[in-house]
Amino acid sequence: MKLALDWTPNTNHTGIYVARAKGYYDEVGVDLAIHSPADDDYETTPAKRVARGDATVAIAPSESAISYHTHPDYPSLTAIAAVCQRDTSAIVTLASSGIDRPKKLDNSTYASYDARFEDDIVRQLIRNDGGRGELEILTPPKLGIPNTLVEGDADATWVFMPWEGVQAERDGIDLNAFALDDYGVPYGYTPVMLAHSDRIDDRGDDLERFLDATRRGYEFAAADPDEAAAILGDTAEGPGLDDETFLRESQRRIADAYLEDGTWGRMRRERWAAFVEWLADESLVQTLDGDRLSADEIDVDALYTNALLD
Repeated sequence: MKLALDWTPNTNHTGIYVARAKGYYDEVGVDLAIHSPADDDYETTPAKRVARGDATVAIAPSESAISYHTHPDYPSLTAIAAVCQRDTSAIVTLASSGIDRPKKLDNSTYASYDARFEDDIVRQLIRNDGGRGELEILTPPKLGIPNTLVEGDADATWVFMPWEGVQAERDGIDLNAFALDDYGVPYGYTPVMLAHSDRIDDRGDDLERFLDATRRGYEFAAADPDEAAAILGDTAEGPGLDDETFLRESQRRIADAYLEDGTWGRMRRERWAAFVEWLADESLVQTLDGDRLSADEIDVDALYTNALLD
C-alpha cells in the first residue's frame, strides 16, 4: 500500500504514523510505504500520483475529488475518508500588514499552491466581505509558500492553523486568520484520503483494512495527543518534527478535529453537496471550454464513499 502525503509529515498525518508505530497495519496485513512530497520537491501532486497508479491513496483537499470527477482527461478519484472533521485551515496575513479582514486583500499579493479552485475561492472570499476580489497571484515553490509572508514576497496565503499557525506563534509572528466558513464559504472536508474509483471497486478489501488500522491510529491521537506527538516526532522525518514542545502544542490544537461523535473518517453528504452547490453557484466549476457546470451536473454521491469504513 503506497500513501502519498499532501505535505511534509505533520500533525494532520499523526494517526498514520501512530498506526504504523503501534503495529496496527501489520495486524491487518498492510505493508505501508509513505511518500512525502519533499522527496521530489512537490513535482507531482498526491492526487496525480494516485491517478497515474504511482500511489494507492493520496491525502488531498476535497476539491481534488471534484477536479478529478469534472475533468474529461482525468480518471475519477473518490474520497474514502475524512482525515479531519472540521476545517482547520485559514487564509492568513501578517498582523503588521493592516490587512485585518478579507476585503482589504484587494490588490494584494497572494501566494498560491496553484490548485484548480484555490485562487477563485480566495477571490470570492474577498467579495463576500465586500471587496472586489482583485488579487496578484504568485506561485512560488509549494514547500516554501508559508515563508512568503515573513520574507515579504506575498501579503497572504493559505495555511493550516494547528501547524503553520502554531509555528508563527512560537516565532513571535502575529497573524490575522480568515476562516472560510466565517465569510460564507462552506468549505468541504480537508484533508481527505483519495483512491482511484477502479481500485475501490476491484480491491476494496485492502483499502478497508488500511482504513481500519488508520482509524485506530487517529482514535489514539485524539485520546492521547501528547503521546501521539511523541510518536510522530520519533518516527517521521520533516521540518518541525524535532521540536517536542511545538509538536505537543500542535497536536493538542488538532486533536479534537479528528473525530465527530467519537467516529473517524465518515463524511456527510450535506457537507459535500453544500460545497459543490457553492462552487457551481459562483461559476467556479467549468468545462475546459469555459462553460459553467451546474450543481446538477456533478454527481455528489460519486465524490465520496463511507462504504469502506463500515
